[in-house]
Amino acid sequence: MTTLDARHLVKEYRLRHTTLRAVDDVSFTLEPGRTLALVGQSGSGKSTVAKLLMQLEKPTAGEIRLDHRPVQRRGAGLAAYRRTVQMVFQDPFASLNPFHTVAHHLERPVRLHHGGLSSPQVRERVLHLLERVRLTPPDQVARRRPHELSGGQRQRVAIARALAPEPGILVADEPVSMLDVSIRLGVLNLLATLQREEHLGVLYITHDLATARHFADEILVMYQGSIVERGPANDVIRAPHHEYTKALVAAAPDPERRIRELRA
Repeated sequence: MTTLDARHLVKEYRLRHTTLRAVDDVSFTLEPGRTLALVGQSGSGKSTVAKLLMQLEKPTAGEIRLDHRPVQRRGAGLAAYRRTVQMVFQDPFASLNPFHTVAHHLERPVRLHHGGLSSPQVRERVLHLLERVRLTPPDQVARRRPHELSGGQRQRVAIARALAPEPGILVADEPVSMLDVSIRLGVLNLLATLQREEHLGVLYITHDLATARHFADEILVMYQGSIVERGPANDVIRAPHHEYTKALVAAAPDPERRIRELRA
């Protein structure tokens, strides 16, 4: 049962003649068994928040707390944090090494985070991970290389790799934006199933308000580095307050709205 807190996060980048504030006073809490959607257009600061959470960038101000304790940025404390907080990257084509098999991609985190396992035990865990992400038969998939898989299958391998350390938190940065529309729902349903079964906290980063509505418990709308609106998913969609949120809602596909317009 893991809780992740972001408290008043600020991230500034020093440019030649100015300072760019990419993240401006962002706070939220990610609880076990809940999905929080961080929604905004490209350049709004969403991916920078993900980098801060993954300790890939150091915040200019604010702090990140795991189970109410400040996160250490080095040594054993950082290693423990990275076991608990795992990321699914946007591009499954770039996040997997084309020269290695699927088994190799999963064996490395298993050996790293579960030391002392024998080779047969590692193999058993790899096959189990593939079954968890619905890649079957697992022994055949394990022998393949990324170029032998579809985009959706590659992203499922990336999800399996993130699950290998047995995390409590998943940060999913635009996990379906690089996939064909026809297979996006399957990957999102898989993440939703894993969240329920493992009681994970999931941060779903997206520009797509329609999927956020159906996948998330709560939506945070990000604009120019700041959170401009937040609330239960249905409330944000049905009664947005900020003008930017209203524009996102108007642009999102809504079959019910279309039916109402046709009947009018």
